[in-house]
Amino acid sequence: MQLNVQTLVVMDIYTLLLVGVLMLHAWTRGRREATLGYLAAALLIGTLGTVLGSLRGLGIDVVPLVLGNVLLHLSAALTWTALRVFTGRRIHWPGVVAGMVVWLLLCLLPPFYESLALRVLVGSLTMAAYAVLGAFELWRSRAQLEVDYRPALVLLLFHGGFYSVRAVFDRGMPFDTINQDNAFFAVLVLETLLYAIGIAFVCLAMVKERAELSYKRASLRDPLTGIGNRRAFIDSAEQMLVGCARLQRPAVLLLCDLDYFKRLNDSFGHAVGDQALAAFSQILSSRTRQNDVCARIGGEEFACLLTDADHGVALVLAERVRREFAELPFVAGAQLSVSIGIADAYQADFELTRLLSLADQALYAAKAAGRNRVEVYRATS
Repeated sequence: MQLNVQTLVVMDIYTLLLVGVLMLHAWTRGRREATLGYLAAALLIGTLGTVLGSLRGLGIDVVPLVLGNVLLHLSAALTWTALRVFTGRRIHWPGVVAGMVVWLLLCLLPPFYESLALRVLVGSLTMAAYAVLGAFELWRSRAQLEVDYRPALVLLLFHGGFYSVRAVFDRGMPFDTINQDNAFFAVLVLETLLYAIGIAFVCLAMVKERAELSYKRASLRDPLTGIGNRRAFIDSAEQMLVGCARLQRPAVLLLCDLDYFKRLNDSFGHAVGDQALAAFSQILSSRTRQNDVCARIGGEEFACLLTDADHGVALVLAERVRREFAELPFVAGAQLSVSIGIADAYQADFELTRLLSLADQALYAAKAAGRNRVEVYRATS
């Protein structure tokens, strides 16, 4: 069967409707992700606009020419809005309605309304502008997206380029003649069909990728304190030590344990204990550098791996953390303190398990010496 223009228009309407319904389903099942919601609206409105546009030649041309194109421009604007929302920006309502308003105002002018060439020119430029705006949203936010935006960028630029070419070369033809085989109009309908499928797929892929990254971060984050958990510390510290060993850069581990934590919980309740954990993690993370690795690796145990630091730097930092924690204004009668053990990566041959063991021995020494103190591991001969 030869695919003529009529067949392609029917396929276009069916595809827009199907993809729009599937996107709407994904939106309702995906925690109401706004990107998918706006994209679903764009596809479904585009379906209605295409249906109205196909009614030309039936004696009611004002409906397809005015309302049909208004809906198509709104569909393009909502696609741009979906990408804008995906990048974390607010909806720009003036931009959303600009294409519709310009089209409606121009249609009030008889020279424009009666000129097929002018309508094709303005309509094509509007569609191209919204596609380029969508690409611009992705490009200017590329550093923060953390997902593969390139397929969407290429698709949007191709779509915008296609309509730009149409604006230059297509002077339009009466609708009652396109039922005959017309190569350019067939390509136009086919491009719209493929664009709808493509933009839905790539947006869904970007939303899914970002959600997976969010879940991964959550799995590496301690929910109470907001810093990394044991798994995050092991993964990051091992990589850091490998790099330090290769470049012969110094690294020092601080192992911290809150003193009398069980007694604090028993005397004042677990809520107070949680406050103490959160307060200590805030002090520890605020006093370390961005490239250091800090985490809660146990109930009341914290670890911090410092790079490009020696015993002297580690001691100054540990003493400051210990003092600030002990001086916190807390629940009346509750005394807070922390014991800290320090070990050098050179002593452990940059092996994390061994380094943790050495720091634990130093921590045990701090506990045995009365707690609320800092001890450095020193090998015994």
